[in-house]
Amino acid sequence: MIPLFKVALAPDAADRVREVIGTAVLGHGPRVEEFEDALRARVGTPHLATVNNGTSGLHLALRLATAPPGSNPPADGDRGEVLTTALTFEATNWAILANGFHVRWVDVDPGTLNMDLDDLAKKISPATRAIMVVHWAGHPVDVERLARVLDDAEAAHGFRPAVIEDCAQAWGTTLRGTPLGNHGNYCVFSFHATKHLACGAGGMLVTPDEESLRRALRLRFFGIDRRADRVNGDYDVPEWGYNFYLGEIAAAIGLANLETVADRVALHRRNAAHFDEHLAGVPGLEPTARPEGEESSFWLYPVKVERRADFIRKLADAGITASAVVRRNDTHTCLPPDAAETLPNLDAVHDRVVHVPVGWWLTEEDRAHIVATIRSGW
Repeated sequence: MIPLFKVALAPDAADRVREVIGTAVLGHGPRVEEFEDALRARVGTPHLATVNNGTSGLHLALRLATAPPGSNPPADGDRGEVLTTALTFEATNWAILANGFHVRWVDVDPGTLNMDLDDLAKKISPATRAIMVVHWAGHPVDVERLARVLDDAEAAHGFRPAVIEDCAQAWGTTLRGTPLGNHGNYCVFSFHATKHLACGAGGMLVTPDEESLRRALRLRFFGIDRRADRVNGDYDVPEWGYNFYLGEIAAAIGLANLETVADRVALHRRNAAHFDEHLAGVPGLEPTARPEGEESSFWLYPVKVERRADFIRKLADAGITASAVVRRNDTHTCLPPDAAETLPNLDAVHDRVVHVPVGWWLTEEDRAHIVATIRSGW
């Protein structure tokens, strides 16, 4: 089968891991610090911290964005709302629930499959504590336009909700030439095994400023400042934190893969451009939108098709993996009944969205086979 996902490992990743094992330092150590320095240079901001996975990063971002320094917020479910999308992997929205917030759903833009900013503007209210946007499949939400929406909300309500960007699929994505992570919001990247930049398990949190970064560095390690005198027990924990720090083995893999990730993203984009050209006009298939200035990393290649189950079956019979990848989160029974929301755009596209292989591993023959199979109908 031509896979939808595949793990990328740089040629020297195994050697770097062996070096770590030889040092017997497996927790937070010098390779984590080296990895963070390299990430700062690559992303273009000094305000970032690695974490043990992307979900931890989302959880930590919500804490930083909504709870004042020194506070120990209760997870009581009465702390207000976070506006979010239902078309995402569950990690996005379960982090909201874990922080004790109500989820309020915002509809999707049927062209990009990202959050509909017009619907968002209507739903910001005095109960809004934060806004969670997801750059689905690597396609950027227009966070510059989102900032203007928040300008209007601030004028109307007298406050400005924090924005958290779920960039789990969007390493390498740019908006009008600026990489994600540089628009003044909290941004969380995933370094899961199948992502563009993989650590096996890991992630990264970008913060808006130095003060929030210092707080993030404490909270990812139980609320303890690593520079404190823990040998003599001479330290204080002003607010409790988490066990969210990255380890040395993951950092070693990340350092190796960081040297090759740009080439992988370029191959995803090349393959996506090939499909854009050769799948145009296929009956029963609608591509997603390509707004000017929004350059996706194409971690996934989504399309909208008629009779999705037949489409997936046709590709499977031809040795090609295709998948919906996620189920709309608003239908899960773990959510309270009052979380239901009318989402007509999502209703219209959800059962049509499917993803086909677009990754760095595709050969020219694979691409031709995928195109020919889809063009032959289903």
